[in-house]
Amino acid sequence: MHRILLIDDDEDLAAPLATYLQRFDLALDHAARPTLGLARLAEQRYDAVILDVMLPEMDGFEVCRRIRHDSDIPVLMLTARGDVTDRVVGLELGADDYLPKPFEPRELAARLQTILRRSRNGGSGDAQKPQKLDFEGLSIDLQRREVHREGELLELTGTEFELLVMLAREPGRVFTRDEILNKLRGREADLFTRAVDILVSRLRKKLEPLPLIKTLRNAGYTFAGVPRA
Repeated sequence: MHRILLIDDDEDLAAPLATYLQRFDLALDHAARPTLGLARLAEQRYDAVILDVMLPEMDGFEVCRRIRHDSDIPVLMLTARGDVTDRVVGLELGADDYLPKPFEPRELAARLQTILRRSRNGGSGDAQKPQKLDFEGLSIDLQRREVHREGELLELTGTEFELLVMLAREPGRVFTRDEILNKLRGREADLFTRAVDILVSRLRKKLEPLPLIKTLRNAGYTFAGVPRA
């Protein structure tokens, strides 16, 4: 069973949500204060975090920033409905997904399952497929979910890793923003394309100084890595 930590000061939300998520094999733990949530993350193992933006002590953005300083655990942020700024800031700080409040528990469960699937180590991939993607200056280990840039291990979130693999599997192919969004979500979704720009920008920065992701105006993105001989 996957363990999920909810950091939200809404005391009435945790109990019914925990009961609902049990049917999806998700065990929910609750921290009403950010400091308590961060302490639990440091002491215990969790598979994902649900993080509200509006919190006492410090806002969810600061909590996300602190989580990302020490961990690549999947983070799903709860934002104000229709507030694109919250979503953009959350993604820029390293959140893997967002969900506007109020939300349907079934959608929350679906999104948790998606980010958990993306972050799961190893997996039951086809044995015929290569387990590594090697390029000049970059090596992607698909089984260990590790990326080395010029010998240095990079710290990528689950979403960043999946985005890189998607592009690197087909060097030279142009992926539109909608294609990237739908593939990362695993389903059609009503999303803003600005999210892709943020994810690509974040990934590019981590890949520097290698110029591996190219932007084609009005078209999308393509991977420019040169396969290692």
